[in-house]
Amino acid sequence: MKLKLSAVAVLFSALLPFAAHADLPGAHPGYLHALTDLRDARWNLEHRPGDAAVSGQEDVAITEIDRAIGEVKKGARDDAKDLGDHPHEDANLDRPGRLHHAVELLEKAHNDLAQEEDNPEARGLKHRALDHVDRAIDAAKHALHDAEHHR
Repeated sequence: MKLKLSAVAVLFSALLPFAAHADLPGAHPGYLHALTDLRDARWNLEHRPGDAAVSGQEDVAITEIDRAIGEVKKGARDDAKDLGDHPHEDANLDRPGRLHHAVELLEKAHNDLAQEEDNPEARGLKHRALDHVDRAIDAAKHALHDAEHHR
């Protein structure tokens, strides 16, 4: 009996670090990847403005991106993520142009945020962030459409 108890104690001691590691903050990098993509999309829209017809939609997209970033930062803090961690953006430049890149980055951010959320308290925040990202995607696509028709 003592041998069994000792074996269980050794096994428990060996598995304890793995159980503790499973709950460490940062195990799901979706928030941080989304933040990187949102920041990069914002940069593409803000630092390379187009003509007046395009700029109005870019402004709408930037406003929605700022709102999404605010929501995602709240979620990242609640999930004990390191907001100083800036992973590389997920998007690759498949098509030329800043607006194409901004749309691609926003779609990647949407995918990162759309991952399953196991914290019921964070689901509302996640849905608000997704709503802002989707509005930014729509505005960026409108800006892209306007840019293509004003050539």
